[in-house]
Amino acid sequence: MKVTFLGAAQTVTGSCFLVETGDKRFLVDCGMFQGRDEELNETPFYFDVKTIDFVLLSHAHIDHSGRIPKLVKEGYTGPVYSSKATADLCSILLPDSGHIHEMEAEWQNRKRARAGKEPVEPLYTAEEAQQSLKYFKYHFYNDRFSVDENISVRFRDAGHILGSSIVEIWINENGTETKLVFSGDLGQKNQPILRDPSIIEDADYLFIESTYGSRTHEAPEGRVEKLYSIIDKTVKRGGNVVIPSFAVGRTQELLYHINKLKEDKEHRYLKGVKVFVDSPLAISATKIFEENPQCYDEETLNLLKSGDNPFEFEDLYFTRTTEESMKINEIKGGAVIISASGMCNAGRIKHHLKYNLWKPECTVLFVGYQAEGTLGRIIKDGVKKVKILGDEISVQAEVENIEGFSGHADRDGLMEWLEGFSVRPGKIFVVHGEAESSMEFARSIRERLGIEAVIPKLGQTVEIKGESIKEIEREAKPAGKELEKVKEMTTKIMQMKTEFMELMEGIQQDVAAGSVRVEDAGKSIDGIYEFLQKYKEAAATKN
Repeated sequence: MKVTFLGAAQTVTGSCFLVETGDKRFLVDCGMFQGRDEELNETPFYFDVKTIDFVLLSHAHIDHSGRIPKLVKEGYTGPVYSSKATADLCSILLPDSGHIHEMEAEWQNRKRARAGKEPVEPLYTAEEAQQSLKYFKYHFYNDRFSVDENISVRFRDAGHILGSSIVEIWINENGTETKLVFSGDLGQKNQPILRDPSIIEDADYLFIESTYGSRTHEAPEGRVEKLYSIIDKTVKRGGNVVIPSFAVGRTQELLYHINKLKEDKEHRYLKGVKVFVDSPLAISATKIFEENPQCYDEETLNLLKSGDNPFEFEDLYFTRTTEESMKINEIKGGAVIISASGMCNAGRIKHHLKYNLWKPECTVLFVGYQAEGTLGRIIKDGVKKVKILGDEISVQAEVENIEGFSGHADRDGLMEWLEGFSVRPGKIFVVHGEAESSMEFARSIRERLGIEAVIPKLGQTVEIKGESIKEIEREAKPAGKELEKVKEMTTKIMQMKTEFMELMEGIQQDVAAGSVRVEDAGKSIDGIYEFLQKYKEAAATKN
């Protein structure tokens, strides 16, 4: 048996693992790369898609599901197994992703046409994404099913988002059974709406996420208080609170908490504050939440039984149309605007940032993970100016972050989940984390649990042999090496972008302060400009 790491290896996005047994080849996840790694989406698949027998999907987030339509577009016709709620969510998330790809291709092609270049195709269209949905086959949690006589699978509740799964896989080769467990994205314990992550009894090999493997979240009891405090102080100074939020998971959790604050009978927190959910996708996702109560925890079920819908309250407005969205930006202050995308790379959130980011009285509140290279990460890291929809925007709004709302377990939560195994894994592969986070978490596993923990590279193949649970780690194949090169290139480009902005700002400040001569600054800028022009000319000749 072989496992090849084709995504989420020393990076957070692009989750994709190729498993090859004696007579079967299948994928665990087929997600999109985001942020600094997004150009990897354009690279060819490492494998012939027609040789893949089936796909196991841990959950609906685009960094786990987003390349399934590309897989189908290129000839895949096998089943995509998932939980029911995951299949339901993919029915809205994947077509929406296709629509975004179409819009991006249209924008690029307008520029290419002016330059006399050939048009480019979108990664896939909304229609192609819709076509991929017919291959989904769902199973409920804890239902062990057989893919064939040698492979069986079970989805367990991961507590991350609605329908998110830990994937247990039993593989029989030559009379020997090996159990692989893919954690998917693990949620925090004691979260509203969803149940805690399921405890897994045993595994021969475990593939575990490490998004927050080097950090701990703030105490759960403090995050709602902080949410209230941020909204209250912003509204009092006449500003809006703009919350970039993932359409699935974070939006619904925010509504749950704001509902409780607004319905607090003793204090009536946030009375009169208007809350806008400005995302057609989030609105559709909330509807799917309401249709899948089998995923709820006991507290949320009791709320529903009492007649209190946690996703409905006074002064809550769902805006679907563009016209409704535009009217929100006429509000001078006193509103909470929840909008997608959660990392600010696309969607209506860009418009709300454009209208509010330059206002000192406003607040931008991050409540979810921001991948490296995304607009959200750049703002969160403290940049002074950003370019949004063609305009340079000064960042003067207050920028806040509440990590406690993250859908991911932190370092302590991951370790607690690992300690729940009755029979501990023989070896652990640490994935789905930035390099520093993965390394620190792997070190914690080795020190606290005494289990060998390794961090695979992108494109690396691990071979598993028989009862000895022996691995032969091989060098990355050519396709894997190519992926690594592209990843390194995009990382350097993102670093250069940040450094370039800092350099320009530094030159401007030095000139204003008189600490550098204008003539010298001009020579530096002319040198940079000359280099960029030469590169531009070379690229135009090549294309």
